[in-house]
Amino acid sequence: MSTIAPTQPTAVAASVTVGIGPLTIDEVVAVARHGASVVLDPAALDGVAASRAIVEGLAADPEPHYGISTGFGALATTFIAEDRRAQLQASLVRSHAAGSGAEVEREVVRALMLLRLSTLMTGRTGVRRVTAETYAAILNAGITPVVREYGSLGCSGDLAPLSHCALVAMGEGDVRDAHGEATDAASALSAAGIAPLRLAEKEGLALINGTDGMLGMLALAIDDMRMLLTTADVAAAMSVEGLMGTDAVFAADLHALRPQRGQAVSASNLRRLLAGSPIVASHKGPECTRVQDAYSLRCAPQVHGAARDTLAHAASVADAELASAVDNPVLTLDGRVESNGNFHGAPVGYVLDFLAIAVADVASMSERRTDRFLDRARNQGLPPFLAHEVGVDSGLMIAQYTAAGIVSELKRLAVPASVDSIPSSAMQEDHVSMGWAAARKLRRAIDGLTRVLAIEVMTAARGLALRAPLEPGAATRGVVALAAEVGAVPGADRFLSPEIEALADLVASGAVVARASAATGALD
Repeated sequence: MSTIAPTQPTAVAASVTVGIGPLTIDEVVAVARHGASVVLDPAALDGVAASRAIVEGLAADPEPHYGISTGFGALATTFIAEDRRAQLQASLVRSHAAGSGAEVEREVVRALMLLRLSTLMTGRTGVRRVTAETYAAILNAGITPVVREYGSLGCSGDLAPLSHCALVAMGEGDVRDAHGEATDAASALSAAGIAPLRLAEKEGLALINGTDGMLGMLALAIDDMRMLLTTADVAAAMSVEGLMGTDAVFAADLHALRPQRGQAVSASNLRRLLAGSPIVASHKGPECTRVQDAYSLRCAPQVHGAARDTLAHAASVADAELASAVDNPVLTLDGRVESNGNFHGAPVGYVLDFLAIAVADVASMSERRTDRFLDRARNQGLPPFLAHEVGVDSGLMIAQYTAAGIVSELKRLAVPASVDSIPSSAMQEDHVSMGWAAARKLRRAIDGLTRVLAIEVMTAARGLALRAPLEPGAATRGVVALAAEVGAVPGADRFLSPEIEALADLVASGAVVARASAATGALD
């Protein structure tokens, strides 16, 4: 399952300032996904230099200090002589850049580099000023280190992915240049006028001890899901309308009886999307004998709303992590250098898994609405499978198979990664978060939800068109017209895959929400 083109927001910052304070999710997305440049706050750089002076003082101390004058992990008690410490830091990065598998997406690599830079700029890691400046320069040059899919256990942070990035800052390893062409790091840095780093005491550790990979993917997922959950409301409204459902169940006073925040938002969206619909009005009279709609129609706000609440919780965890200085050891505000466990990815891993559950459930409900359109026993008078010539044409029969197959995979992807752990580093790291794995499967799940929603929009658009001469409401009519622009209209059987892909692109780009919002005003 390939990754669909990302959402295009209405406004993206041209530059993002990185300083002592936290980045926002939108700022991470701007740099990672949309190529915004990075500006380093001068006052924060002064703080970086001040914290470096503390590290250099400890490096001269004959007493050992972890990560400064000792080895790492299971070798934490091994004292390293001063003339070997630069080699120690470089060796750490080289040995930990041990990823394998396919290349990780450019936006993910940019996000994790930006987030590592953000921690460096807090002044709590003890790196030199030039190290932070080098990371900013690599991002601004559009150079993307090649990071491999496998290698992170999520503790001590995303070691292998971050090591691949640190290796590139040293002028080693492989990269993609600003044009996406593969080259070696030394050549790319030279072309951009960036001098390779020669790491000093503690810097190797500071560049690789963090939750930045999983956190970056969480930020990107939150951005995607905010748009997809609104799209789910649009798709549900189209299905309610096309299946001759009622909008009465979305009334504000009914949802006030159960004051779940996300549910209220989704119900409000559905009311606005169905407002003034001639199709809904056509069967509101006493002649309508339907008592109530199926759950996939009636309970859409409850499921979509629960997903929204889950997303809000995930965003609160992301905000806290974005405000964190994750390193080990870390420089405290009073100048101590202390070992800690803040690199453990459990807080991020949990919500990544939680979001995968929500994604699977929203997609499952969407697929059930699609299936109702195709069953003449349940679709309120539409042709079987929405076929043009019944018995000759299959209509959208196999499009539903595609949605069903994706939903089945999403259920497997909803199995949490964070409940797994596998010991490493000679039992020093005996419990790990698997947060990176949770993030990777969530990205695949979001891609699947995008396609399932696209198939519902395609199906509902055809169903609504087949209701003519009855007209859908203004918002859903706009989406039907958008679907028609890519050929998703009633008619004889044809090659369906291009239509599904085109609708998936429209969903992923935010075009479906934008077209509906043109009639309703901004949807939540």
